[in-house]
Amino acid sequence: MNVAFCCCCHCYYRYCCCVFASLIIGRKHSPFATCMDWKQIIQKHSRKILNRISMDLMLEAYLTHESSLMDLEDIPQTVDPVWILGKKYNTVIDIQQIRNDIQSRLWFTYRKGFLQIGNTNFTSDRGWGCMLRCGQMVIGQALIFLHLGRDWRWDPDKRDIDYLKILRMFEDKRSAPYSIHQIALMGVSHGKQVGEWFGPNTIAQVLKKLATMDELSSLVFHVALDNTLVINEVKKLCTVMEQTNSSKQIWKPLVLVIPLRLGISTINPAYVQGVKMCFTFPQSLGVIGGRPNHALYFIGFVGNDVIFLDPHTTQQIGMLPNKDIETEHKIDHSYHCQQINRLPILNMDPSLAACFMCKTENDFNTLCHELKVHLVQSDQSPSQSLITICDDRPSDWMLDTSGNLSTSSENVAVSLSDLELNDKKLLTDSDDDFELL
Repeated sequence: MNVAFCCCCHCYYRYCCCVFASLIIGRKHSPFATCMDWKQIIQKHSRKILNRISMDLMLEAYLTHESSLMDLEDIPQTVDPVWILGKKYNTVIDIQQIRNDIQSRLWFTYRKGFLQIGNTNFTSDRGWGCMLRCGQMVIGQALIFLHLGRDWRWDPDKRDIDYLKILRMFEDKRSAPYSIHQIALMGVSHGKQVGEWFGPNTIAQVLKKLATMDELSSLVFHVALDNTLVINEVKKLCTVMEQTNSSKQIWKPLVLVIPLRLGISTINPAYVQGVKMCFTFPQSLGVIGGRPNHALYFIGFVGNDVIFLDPHTTQQIGMLPNKDIETEHKIDHSYHCQQINRLPILNMDPSLAACFMCKTENDFNTLCHELKVHLVQSDQSPSQSLITICDDRPSDWMLDTSGNLSTSSENVAVSLSDLELNDKKLLTDSDDDFELL
C-alpha cells in the first residue's frame, strides 16, 4: 500500500509524537517538547509504539484518500439532459431544481420496531422487504401526482395537510392501507410467506389488490402481463358510469404496470434506449427493478446512468400525526432521501417493471401513442421492441374459466391476468433475481 503524506499529515504526525513524548516524561506544560526531550524519548523507548502510531496515521490517510474517490458527483456536469419522471432538466442551470425534485419523491426504506406482522415475529423488514418498499414508492408517487400534482415539491418547514394524509397511508401499522403489514399479508395469497422476497410481478399483483380498497383515490391498478398492453381492455377497466348521471361516463385514474424481462442475466444492450424512454413520458412513475440481488426504485436517468432511490437503509419506525413537534419533523425528513444515487443502465437486473400514471383518458391515449412510437419496433423506432400493443386481445388468448367477460360484483372487465395462452405458456415471476443472499 503506497501512501504519500501531505504536509498536513506530516505535521499531524509530528504533533502526535510530541504529545506522546510529553505524556511519557510527565510534563504538565505544552505538548510541544524541546528537540532534546524528543531525542531522549526516542532513544529510551521502543520504536514499536512509534511504528504503531505511524501505521495508524497511514491508515487514516489511506481511508481519507479512498473516501474522496468514492464521493462521486451526484449529478455530473454534462450536455446530456436529466430526466426525472417525465420532466427534463439541464444539468448546468437546473441543478438545484433536480435535487429538489428528487428529494420530493417519497422514499420508503426498511423500518424496525413496528408491531409484529400477523402471527409472525417480524418487527422489521430488514433483509427481505426491499421490493415491498419499492412498490410503496411507486404507489406513493402515484398518489402524490394524483392529489398534489407533478410539480408539487416537499417543503420540510411546511405542514401540508394533503401530503400528510398521503404519507399516513404508508405508516408501518396494520390499519394503513399501503403499510408493510398489508403488503406482506396480501402476498400470502400469491404464495409468498411473510419474510419472503417478492419479484416485480408479485409486488404489482399485490398492489393491484390493495388499490381496490383505497376509496380515497379510486385507482385502477392494471398489470399488463406477457409484455402485452390491450388498449380496449384497459379502457373498460377505467371507464365507469357517473353515479349521479347514468348517461355520463367518467375515467378512473390508472396505474399501469408492465413487467418486462430484458435479458437472461444482464440487460440486452438493444433495450437500453427503450428503458431510457420510459422515464421521458409525462405519465412516468419510474421503474421497479434493481441490480442483481438488490431491489431498487428507478426514477430517471442521465447519460447512460439511471437515477434511483435505495430502500436498503434501516430506520426506526415513526408515526406522523400532524407534524407539529420537532420529533415529527425529523420523521418527515426520514421519508425523503437527501442524496442522489446513480447506476449504469447495463448493471440493472434484466427483470423489471415499467410503471405509468394516467389521470385522464387523454393521458392514456397519449401514452399508448408514445409507447407505439418509441417502444414498439418500427421503421421510425428500429431498436428492439419492449412491449406489444393491440386494440383488442389476440385471438389466441382464451379465458381460463367459464368464458364470461365479467364475473365480479364490481363489473370489472377481465384483464390479462385472468387469461392464459393456448400453448399453456407459464407466466412466471422472477423473485430469485431479487433475493438477498
